[in-house]
Amino acid sequence: MNALTQFVTASNILAADAAAPPSVGWGAMTMLILFIAGSMCIGVFANMTTQKGGFMKGFFLGNRGLGAWALALTATIQSGGTFMGFPSLVYSHGWIVALWIGSYMVVPITGFGILGKRLAQLSRRTGAITVPDLFRTRFNSPALGFTCTLFILLYLSFMMFAQFKAGAIVIQLAWPNGGELSLSEDAVSVSETRYHIGLIVFAVTVVGYTLMGGFLAAVWTDLFQSLLMFVGVVILLVASLNAAGGLENATRVSVANTGPGFATGPGFIADGSSHEFLPLSLAISFFVVWIWGGVGAPAGLVRLMASQNTSVIRRSIYLLSIYNMGIYLPLIVICVCGRALIPSLDGKTDQIIPRMAIMTTSHWPGGSFVAGLILAAPFGAVMATVSSYLVVLSSGVVRDIYQRFIAPNADRNQLRRAAWGTMIVAGLISVAVSWYPVTYLQAFIVFSTSGAAATFLVPALMACYWRRATTAGIFASMISGAMTVLVLYLIGILNLLPHQAIGAATGFRPWYLWGFDPLIWGILVSGTSGILISLMTMPMDEELISRMFDEQPEAP
Repeated sequence: MNALTQFVTASNILAADAAAPPSVGWGAMTMLILFIAGSMCIGVFANMTTQKGGFMKGFFLGNRGLGAWALALTATIQSGGTFMGFPSLVYSHGWIVALWIGSYMVVPITGFGILGKRLAQLSRRTGAITVPDLFRTRFNSPALGFTCTLFILLYLSFMMFAQFKAGAIVIQLAWPNGGELSLSEDAVSVSETRYHIGLIVFAVTVVGYTLMGGFLAAVWTDLFQSLLMFVGVVILLVASLNAAGGLENATRVSVANTGPGFATGPGFIADGSSHEFLPLSLAISFFVVWIWGGVGAPAGLVRLMASQNTSVIRRSIYLLSIYNMGIYLPLIVICVCGRALIPSLDGKTDQIIPRMAIMTTSHWPGGSFVAGLILAAPFGAVMATVSSYLVVLSSGVVRDIYQRFIAPNADRNQLRRAAWGTMIVAGLISVAVSWYPVTYLQAFIVFSTSGAAATFLVPALMACYWRRATTAGIFASMISGAMTVLVLYLIGILNLLPHQAIGAATGFRPWYLWGFDPLIWGILVSGTSGILISLMTMPMDEELISRMFDEQPEAP
């Protein structure tokens, strides 16, 4: 029996135990508790800093004080998709997912380079604190700002719901000696109870520190969590390669456990059907989705608006490019090793990273503590995402609805209470929706990313660079881009047209017109309608345009 056959046999024996809930000691939970405590402390310090200056600018934009490291390592918007949704795809479909995520490595060079400098400059000229603020002031249209707010609430709600599940799962798997109940009659009910406890703990933690420090709490904890993610991924990469006998051996064993499609395009399909995960059309599509999805979405735009200056944005481009490669490329290798070590995880593929963290370190000295350190990476990614979205959601409600339409003369305390109330309500709704967890975490993330980019990307470019853009044109661009994506998703979800054997095999999936992702069509329709309607309507007031585009004389 050769070494490969021996390893495959050992892996299949291991699979029976690996598919069950893994058992860990108190070290993992201890590390998570310390991590939570550290995040809360950061929230307290951020709260002290936000007291300087006005509440709105301090709480929702951090007084425009982001430096290069903070901008780079918080604009990544790592999320539950990074450590659960994306690894699930690698584990399920193989090496082809490297092409699926490939364009994310050049997001900073393209997105930051094209939008960053001008967006930051425009936000200062308009005094904008939120994305709706920016569009409202740039085009002198309260209705446009309100429309932006509604779209932001729609897309970020989907992202929030998906993230809460991911945070709860990490706590559930880190529960001390949880695997001992895998053969118990009460295993299912106990597992659900631990999931619910994890969900509540996660919600209280992330809402709590964001309440205290607002935007800066989100940014500083993001920075702290991003550094921890990098350390956790490096440790897990070493542990996984060691356990799998190297990358070549891991790939060979994974192919033996699945099929040749695991190492080639368009990817492995478990049921052996003709379904294609990543045909050429979708590979092209995702080079657009990831490049513009993160930067074109409201959370990404806000981070650029909060940067100190142009040189900060320039330095952050290099830092973020290196960081993305240091996160996503190792995760691909880890999940390939995971397929070799755990041949089957039916219905639980989004748990591959937490399970690998626990399994590969179980025999290390202090392995439970090391596992906890690694588990803090996905937990931190989810917390970072939720805190960012809580700030964007509350800023939209407080600035663009409460302050504009309900209490224009609200003082600092009233604004703070409104922001806190919005965050608490958003957290409670997310807990309620996630009580019975969503199934398609990564599908929700792709939908939110595509929809937000189709809605805001072209209007943001037009607002930044085109003097001839009009309010009617921006309205047309936003609505047509959003409706294109929404219609294609509804066609796919409701099966209104014949089934397509491409893309992720989930029920929450779009109709791929001519094989391309809806974002491609959303951007094309958004750009076409925005340009045509702008040219067909009266130009904006020249004095307003001059304030946005021309150099202004210094005040005496």
